[in-house]
Amino acid sequence: MRPSYRNLFPAAAASSSATGFDTLVVGAGFAGSVMAERLASQAGQRVLVVDQRPHIGGNAYDRYDDAGVLVHPYGPHIFHTNSADVFEYLSRFTSWRPYQHRVLASVDGQLLPIPINLNTVNRLYGLQLTSFELDAFFDKVAEKVDRVRTSEDVVVSRVGRDLYDKFFRGYTRKQWGLDPSELDASVMARVPTRTNRDDRYFTDTYQAMPLHGYTRMFEKMLAHPRIHVMLGTDYRDIVHHVPWKHMVYTGRIDAFFEYRHGRLPYRSLEFQHVTVQPPQGQAHVLPVGTVNHPNDHLYTRVTEFKHLTGQRHEATSLVYEHPRAEGDPYYPVPRPENTALFRRYESEAEPIGDVTFVGRLASYKYYNMDQVVAQALATFKRLVPL
Repeated sequence: MRPSYRNLFPAAAASSSATGFDTLVVGAGFAGSVMAERLASQAGQRVLVVDQRPHIGGNAYDRYDDAGVLVHPYGPHIFHTNSADVFEYLSRFTSWRPYQHRVLASVDGQLLPIPINLNTVNRLYGLQLTSFELDAFFDKVAEKVDRVRTSEDVVVSRVGRDLYDKFFRGYTRKQWGLDPSELDASVMARVPTRTNRDDRYFTDTYQAMPLHGYTRMFEKMLAHPRIHVMLGTDYRDIVHHVPWKHMVYTGRIDAFFEYRHGRLPYRSLEFQHVTVQPPQGQAHVLPVGTVNHPNDHLYTRVTEFKHLTGQRHEATSLVYEHPRAEGDPYYPVPRPENTALFRRYESEAEPIGDVTFVGRLASYKYYNMDQVVAQALATFKRLVPL
């Protein structure tokens, strides 16, 4: 049975109530938890972590479903990084299970590797190209773009119109509610194109999953005796009642300023979790961790968690992702007008001396998990030079 942080708080914090806390951390996800751990263990501070959700870990929180399968309620979180510092830091709180994620896309009745590689092209078109010939193939089908400005420009200038239509356009329209021609180039710039047979979704140096899950890792991160955690609590309900000297804010920056300049746009997701019995003699129902559906169905992708976790269980659990315009904020929408709106909030945040803004929502950036950890570690070093 995992501890209830909310129930532990009143007794644990009683000794601190008179003198208050050195830092109030808003949010118990990666950014808030890393900051809290560093401030407590390295700077000797008393830290109060507050989160409006009933659990720690933010979107990376995982739990066992009713069937006993370890799942990610907020969609699959697959850890990968090229940073030895980030990996070493997190390794203090977890052991790892090596895992290299693979994704197939349902296109023209086939399941084909994505990112696009040599096998993708050969199987799609019935060809037998070599890696050297694939370069020439891409050169032939690519459309010349004088200036790459949009996500459509990125793809058609690399692999041409047909592959763009089959693999990217429909998926992007579902995911973002916008045509790739309306999205900043940075969205598609994240997706590589390969001329070899490497079918791994990521090529980072470190690719692994927390051996006992993300939540267990966060529990160890927040287990320091100078860290106290309140869950199911809006920080605004306690901010004027609990003494603190400095705030680390990891929530929406526009919400901090009560949306005075308008709301920053986000795309949200609705998750449909299902548990099924695999076919007789099989452990899984999907051939790989995730299958993308760029052109069929209303959902964008399906993920089977046992591929990610390595858990052995007679049942298996999957999640179907349905993009939504409203709901919890997941993906900042990268368009110039949204960046300009964020800059207005950022300019208001900069002069505030007793609040530090850190994390994906506070930065309005599409950060991976390792990037959030790196940002938090760097922010701590700036706050508390050792």
